[in-house]
Amino acid sequence: MKTKTTRRNFLKTTTVAAIGMPTLIPASALGKNGSVAPSNRIVVGGIGLGPRGRKVLAGFFAHKDCQFVAIADVQKERREIIKRLADREYGNSDCVIYDDMSGVLERDDIDSVIIATGDRWHTTASIKAARAGKDIYCEKPCAMNIMECQQLDDTIKKHKRVFQAGTQRRSVPNFKLAAHLAKSGKLGQVTSVHAGILQLQNYLEPLPAEPEPDPSVINWDKWLGPSPRMEFNAAYCRGRWRNHAGLYAAWRLPEWGSHTIDLCQWAADADGTTPIEFEAESDGMITAQYANGAKLVMRLSGFEGEGDWQEGLGTCPIRFEGDEGWVEAGDAKKIVASNPKLIKNEKYDQITGTDPVMHVRDFLDCVKTREQPVCNSTAVRYGHMACFAAAISWKLGRKVTFDPKKERFVDDAEANRMRTYKRRKPYTI
Repeated sequence: MKTKTTRRNFLKTTTVAAIGMPTLIPASALGKNGSVAPSNRIVVGGIGLGPRGRKVLAGFFAHKDCQFVAIADVQKERREIIKRLADREYGNSDCVIYDDMSGVLERDDIDSVIIATGDRWHTTASIKAARAGKDIYCEKPCAMNIMECQQLDDTIKKHKRVFQAGTQRRSVPNFKLAAHLAKSGKLGQVTSVHAGILQLQNYLEPLPAEPEPDPSVINWDKWLGPSPRMEFNAAYCRGRWRNHAGLYAAWRLPEWGSHTIDLCQWAADADGTTPIEFEAESDGMITAQYANGAKLVMRLSGFEGEGDWQEGLGTCPIRFEGDEGWVEAGDAKKIVASNPKLIKNEKYDQITGTDPVMHVRDFLDCVKTREQPVCNSTAVRYGHMACFAAAISWKLGRKVTFDPKKERFVDDAEANRMRTYKRRKPYTI
């Protein structure tokens, strides 16, 4: 792990300076009393941490073998909020603020970064971080289109970085149990996997133009980044960017699909592939089929455990079916199965689907071991491509055929044009 020179030499220089007199060294500097010595901590910086980013940051604070030291954000208010949180957590005033991500990426003492910007920046920021030698925890969806899925994974592999997508449900016990039942054969041969999704809809009209703020308060050009140029409206910067063209990924499907379709890919042992056919139905459902004949069903409702949120599965429901049974799970710490014996005596209710603590733990462990996290860049590549292919089928209003090896639609120039977009200069990669 990279560490600050002053931290590496702390004990040595203290000893030299104090020859002939008693030296009092805090137990925390030696890693005693349950603390972690500074030289063994993973040093973390943040890029674009808004409300969701603050939730993820709390997940990092929960682990004492990492230390958050810097925040970069183009919004003054948000970077100052993060500094206050970090300084309060560590009881000091050491967190450094930057108005550009380069401030974090150029620091040799920072090992890893949390990226929780809006969708438009996820791939570009991740690629820049990988090139800077940082390991990456990136919120989802991690890409804006199929091309970015490819570029992200290729860059992570090239630079041998550890990458964890913020699809935290892979680390939540009830979802892990459901996937285990499917992957272990306890449901028999998997015949279909079902993902709860949002109703897809066309992009919203742009918000009314407002005067641009001083760049020291909100740097609007940097906020937009690789997205097409558009007029400023303060509501965008307060979260109203969702479902606007250029700011939001593929007509709402990746927003939910990066949770639930991702879990279906995992349960179907499809982290290295995608379905080969996608077709949107008139009722909002989208069906897809893998090469082995199993189906991926993206649906708005129809789950066995549905009901009142407090009593049913909760948000982000999934269902895995085999020829010998089925299982469902959702965010409300719930799991139901066709045979109660499948889940009898299993512990699965410790945390909810929105809690990132255990997912962050998986990331930190992999930073140390250099192993692949549970939702690495390759899992993102194919899981996100499945989302985009399904969304393109919906947008075109017809069936599309996709080749997961060539990563192209088959004999379909119209669909293939929708695999990519042009980044605005100078925010290219």
